[in-house]
Amino acid sequence: MLVRSVETFLRRNSMAATKFGRLAAQDPRFVLDLRLGREPRDRMEQRIRGFMAGFEAARDSAEKENAHVG
Repeated sequence: MLVRSVETFLRRNSMAATKFGRLAAQDPRFVLDLRLGREPRDRMEQRIRGFMAGFEAARDSAEKENAHVG
């Protein structure tokens, strides 16, 4: 279920729901709407999942790079 994945992502990355909505869906109410039962179309769900995967991959890459500095 998308809402569970989004909630986990928000906790793991300490990101506000409105910020996530703006970045991932250009809609600051996106997460609130999900919490209220909104079910996005397949294309939007793929876009959201792609955003989360890309964000975490970039974060992990930055962490590895910073671990080797110094």
